[in-house]
Amino acid sequence: MPLGSVPGPPERRVRLPEPFYATAVTTLVMDTWQRRTLAYVGVLTAAMVGYALVYDYGMTAFEGEPVTFLESFKFVVETFTTTGYGNQGDWESAQMAVLVVFMMTTGTLMIFLALPVLLFPLLEEALSTTVPAAVENGHEDHVIVATYTSRVETLIGELDSRDVDWVIVEPDRDRATDLYEEGYEVIHNDPDSADGLTAANLAEARALVADVSDQVDASIVLTAREIDESVRVVSVVEEPDRARYHELAGADAVLSPRPLLGESLARKVTASVSTDLGSKVEVGEDFDIAELPVHRGADVAGRTLAESGLREQASVNVIGAWFDGEFESPPQPDSVIEPGTVLLMTGNEAQLEHLADRTRSEVRRHTSGETVVVGHGEVGQTITDILDEVDLPYTVVDREDGPGVDVVGDATDPEVLEAAGLRDARSVILAIPDDTAAEFATLVVRDESRRVEIIARAEEGEAVQKMYRAGADYVLALGTVTGRMVASAVLEDEDVISLDTQVEVVRTRAPGLVGTSLGDADVRARTGVTVVAVERNGDVVTDLGPDFRAQSGDELIVAGPDESTNRFTEVFG
Repeated sequence: MPLGSVPGPPERRVRLPEPFYATAVTTLVMDTWQRRTLAYVGVLTAAMVGYALVYDYGMTAFEGEPVTFLESFKFVVETFTTTGYGNQGDWESAQMAVLVVFMMTTGTLMIFLALPVLLFPLLEEALSTTVPAAVENGHEDHVIVATYTSRVETLIGELDSRDVDWVIVEPDRDRATDLYEEGYEVIHNDPDSADGLTAANLAEARALVADVSDQVDASIVLTAREIDESVRVVSVVEEPDRARYHELAGADAVLSPRPLLGESLARKVTASVSTDLGSKVEVGEDFDIAELPVHRGADVAGRTLAESGLREQASVNVIGAWFDGEFESPPQPDSVIEPGTVLLMTGNEAQLEHLADRTRSEVRRHTSGETVVVGHGEVGQTITDILDEVDLPYTVVDREDGPGVDVVGDATDPEVLEAAGLRDARSVILAIPDDTAAEFATLVVRDESRRVEIIARAEEGEAVQKMYRAGADYVLALGTVTGRMVASAVLEDEDVISLDTQVEVVRTRAPGLVGTSLGDADVRARTGVTVVAVERNGDVVTDLGPDFRAQSGDELIVAGPDESTNRFTEVFG
């Protein structure tokens, strides 16, 4: 799946023993319940004694039948517990009848009050999950993640694939409980406090990732530096201009994923009207890996891979393709290359440039057209800055007026889109931070124009497929961009080359493949990745047939979706 892919929660479940802190919390809860119980018993006893005295007096004064205090108390207990009245059931005076009715009502209310006040909390406490507040002894060389967000999923997937332990420090009790019950390694504590980071065993950690908010992250960095200066600290900032303060606080790496997302979105437009390749990874001196989106009206659009003659004419290798957001490797010869398909190719730069020319439309080769940018926040401003650099015309639509905004209004309103020039536009970039609004805007734009190219931003990975179904040609998810950036910063000793759009290219050693041919290992079928090259003794080998055998010391360069590259390192690493 595309960039927005989010790996599911880890399958393994590690139960951490309850530490002293958690025991203290439980003890505090039990003390509260005990005080509440004592107060209730005291009030109940006083009420029974008081009613016994009043009943004793009433039987003498109004009924003329004196009874002992013990008999009066027994009657009150029977009344409160609704167990019966023995021989006392007829009263001649109205005063005694009213007293008994009031006594019955009071007793019933007090008995039923005990259920929600005492019994239910006790049962809830007994049945609830207790989330640990600290990691177990010996937990070391792990990554501490503060706190849980949807962007964490990609990072967790990267760490799991490389057998790097991790723990989430989550201050929200309910969220921590949900994560714990789903199998995440999580502790309930405050990452902004020294106690919280100490409970996560920061001193023995491999790295700390702060991803809460700009101010809280800076505080976490400062706290971490008070505890241990040697631990690598990675901080994620929402506003790029605040990165300096995180560096001053002591962060080793400060990441700002939103500008990268904006650059990636803009590159889909600028690459389609220029001779530059879009996302490209240089593997060797004369060997590159690139992903090329197929635009509407392109020479290869509407043809099958076999009919396109890409390999024969351009001398490149099609190692994978995205069809409507689904990755296929290798793609079948009869697969149709529709507009919006993204081809993953290998070859030298000249070959890839020639192929890139065939994936662009005839119109785009001769004119830049008009681009409509919807949303002018951090991502939208990055997009317009890049469009300015390459002198491409654009129109900005935003709900609120401000510098750089050309049309004020809602992009889900067809009249607003018409005012922005959608009719003559070649591309629409949806840089809206709200996924629901972006999905609806995609539907509206596609309904208004069947030919316009829609490039969309997604916040959550689960929105990616919905945007493709709504009619988007290309979707990038902020969560995966962030997760990959953090993974690269944390795993600084891992050579991970990320195409920030659709796929991951990983340079890694694979001891499990040494001495085994690629055909016998059945790498594609078992992992879903393609081995595109092998670096051996400083040379890059690209002619890899099924009989090719890996040797000790080889570095394999593999390409595929996140989950597939992770699976490769698990199987052959």
